[in-house]
Amino acid sequence: MNRILRSLFNYFIKGVLIVVPIAAAFYLIFWAVSTADSSLNLSPLWTDRKTGQPLYIPGLGILTIVVILIFAGIVVTNFITEPIKIWFNKWLKKLPLFNFLYSSIKDLTEAFVGDEKKFSEPVLVELNESGLKQIGFVTNKDLSKIGLPGQVAVYFPFSYSFAGQLYIVKTEKVEPLNMSASAAMKMVVSGGVSGLD
Repeated sequence: MNRILRSLFNYFIKGVLIVVPIAAAFYLIFWAVSTADSSLNLSPLWTDRKTGQPLYIPGLGILTIVVILIFAGIVVTNFITEPIKIWFNKWLKKLPLFNFLYSSIKDLTEAFVGDEKKFSEPVLVELNESGLKQIGFVTNKDLSKIGLPGQVAVYFPFSYSFAGQLYIVKTEKVEPLNMSASAAMKMVVSGGVSGLD
């Protein structure tokens, strides 16, 4: 009887290891998409003629986001000139709270996508004399403007978290890693479990 229970328990654990990550990933994607869809769904502009209730059209919110992003990309690429960008940035600086939020979100977005990705150079940094090392990403190679020549800014993300820490490190302590930025990020975030395949 104990053998059967042990086998059932092992099957249960293996089932958990397979089903929970898949279910959690699908749930998070579904939650993000459905939240965005319901928040930006413009279907309440149309009502059902029979009941007078607003119509809900699944997917309209996501379609709205895609259309807005494509339209904004077209406008910025083809019609917004450098003087307009400079004027817009000066105007934003006059709005202290909004400017802080906007610039923080903009920098975070640009760190992952766009022409100037920030987390594109994974490195291994020796932290102390005992040989303790940590994986990070060089975010700024020239700190001479703040009186730190020969040093670089390295961001160390935390495992199983969106947070991290910024360290200023001597250039000779930084060793480039022979792996892609996405694989290095995957390795750090997973606590070293994945990213080497």
